[in-house]
Amino acid sequence: MSYQHHYVDGTLIHFPLGKVVCVGRNYAEHAKELNNPVPSEPLLFIKPASAVVPLEDGFAIPQDRGGVHYEAEIAVLIGKPLSTRPDDEEIRDAISGFGVALDLTLRDVQARLKDKGHPWEIAKAFDGACPLSPFVPGDAVEDLADIGVRLTLNGELRQDGNSRDMLTPILELIRYISGHFSLQAGDVVLTGTPAGVGSLASGDQLVVELPGLCRFETRVL
Repeated sequence: MSYQHHYVDGTLIHFPLGKVVCVGRNYAEHAKELNNPVPSEPLLFIKPASAVVPLEDGFAIPQDRGGVHYEAEIAVLIGKPLSTRPDDEEIRDAISGFGVALDLTLRDVQARLKDKGHPWEIAKAFDGACPLSPFVPGDAVEDLADIGVRLTLNGELRQDGNSRDMLTPILELIRYISGHFSLQAGDVVLTGTPAGVGSLASGDQLVVELPGLCRFETRVL
């Protein structure tokens, strides 16, 4: 995969791009807005490296598969291997950066598959399904329980969340993930989306940000 991780100052981070591990329904209000039950443990799924595209360059969406929804999320870049339920210090040491990502979802496709009890990877893991920003260094964030995430669509604030509202906090989430499968340098963890998700259309203008850390303007091509 040719995509390279980089910091907001343009410095390259020399990790190969790995898998993107995502968690569903990690904010209670988002689960409620989609009429989904609030889970008792993290719901994990994976986007392959082929799903990742640079956020700041603008991105395309499928035109022939029904509605495409945005889901803005705090992205965590892993810089060291993690496995077998590491402790908080090991996890914090392995976090190389924080950024913002869009978990794009083919919502109509997902709904049809869920109704049939089928896996819904094709609604979440298609090419281009993960626009991903550059990262700020991991040590730029002092309090992992106070990271904001916002999305503004065509000048209207649509999502405004904070990591304090996560059902499974960041360190606990990464520990849970690594207890099921190892994380490698270059993997990215998406930590869930707050309420306010909605549809995208060609020509839409977006601002996605971690307030006080990074801000990116982009558009749907």
